[in-house]
Amino acid sequence: MNETTIEARIREQLTGDVPGFVAGVHHAGEQVVVAHGTANVATGAPMREDTGFLFGSVTKVLTTTLVLQQVERGRLDLDEPVVAYLPEFALATPGAADKILVRHLVSHTNGIDADLYFPDAQGRDALKTYVEGLAGSCGTLFEPGEQLSYSNGGMIVAGRLLEAVTGLSFPELLERDVYAPVGMRDSGTSAEQAILRSTAVGHFPDAGTGEARPTTMFTLPDTWGPAGGTPIGTVADLLAFGRTHLAGGVSPGGTRVLSAASVALMQEVWHDMATPNVPPMGLGWVRYPFGDTTVLAMSGASPGGVAILCVVPEHDFVFAAFGNTPGAIMLHDRILRTLLEEHLGVRIPSLLTGPQPDVDLTPYVGTYRSNQLRIDVSILDGQLEERVTYEPADASQERIFTRFAGGATAAPPQRYVPVRPGLFAPAGYPAETFDGYLRLLLVSYHDVRDGHARFRNGGGRLTRRA
Repeated sequence: MNETTIEARIREQLTGDVPGFVAGVHHAGEQVVVAHGTANVATGAPMREDTGFLFGSVTKVLTTTLVLQQVERGRLDLDEPVVAYLPEFALATPGAADKILVRHLVSHTNGIDADLYFPDAQGRDALKTYVEGLAGSCGTLFEPGEQLSYSNGGMIVAGRLLEAVTGLSFPELLERDVYAPVGMRDSGTSAEQAILRSTAVGHFPDAGTGEARPTTMFTLPDTWGPAGGTPIGTVADLLAFGRTHLAGGVSPGGTRVLSAASVALMQEVWHDMATPNVPPMGLGWVRYPFGDTTVLAMSGASPGGVAILCVVPEHDFVFAAFGNTPGAIMLHDRILRTLLEEHLGVRIPSLLTGPQPDVDLTPYVGTYRSNQLRIDVSILDGQLEERVTYEPADASQERIFTRFAGGATAAPPQRYVPVRPGLFAPAGYPAETFDGYLRLLLVSYHDVRDGHARFRNGGGRLTRRA
């Protein structure tokens, strides 16, 4: 399959559901970038091949790269407690922070219950403000290393840790030690930088008409920078970063960014929940099994948009994309699966065998909570029904979250059908929906004790039985 065919395969998947979309593929020395639609429906600006966008949580792999650089330089040790470098780090659960090691931060095994904690601070001390606020606002979901739960809080603490050991702000460090050596020439960390060039904004569907409306908030506060709140760049920049990890830490321009040993360390399995909806976790990277092929990936939501970066080392392949509406994740999944199957010849087997109607549902009924989130689970017509509600801690948290989520504080009730004990699929979806990236839509329950599940996992995030 040549560049023209790759472009055609990408364009075949594009629909009117996403106002603007840009995608890029690098394979075996060849690279193609495809742009489509509108970057901002309010201005009519076109999405171009060099249009910038928010990286969202793709940033977490960049943050982890920075951590491994400091390990190589002797300033950090993955197996040292975070408080050894950041004595002020504390959580609302007494003594809990003392047990968290540096590696727990970047492997999402830290247990910090801060997934929806949005302190509103900007500027040089934003991450310091975030860490100071954890002690009074956020406890823990589990003991470090006990479970796996996608952790914005862990990555933000890692960002503050980097500031403490280098003396630089996180944006300064990112620009010096990742953007510059990788060759990410069009990347920045602020709206002030983004406004000087072509940049896409996110959109949400209008509640009445369904038409795409621009977000009212471009970025999250600076407190969320290391987790993905502020970094902005192009598809070409993300492809260059992915190629650096393909090449054992050497950038496309020949600069050594990370040692081959550190690149390999990031790709190792550091925790495995052994359930189809939660892929094994590396350091920074999520390791998605597509049959016998491992796709190193991270997707990233921003206000009204979704980015993705995928690296397939055994095929010398990188895929990066951005769509400026939350539903773009479906498009990412379709394109990725098409490229894996038709371009790389990867066989993607069925992940699920079908529903099991005789599963006992009673162990999963109840209320589960995490930071400012409540999930009520009940049984209706032989299925589980979940009601998800955001319960803001204060007016500032509510303002930021609702703008980030497009205005909603509660999701419509969702029914789930049992696939096997402890694993459920949203009702009404064909089984093949979950063979690719969208396996994250499945829900699992864990650690059943005395007839009750202790944890629920949805989208890689844990909530704990209340």
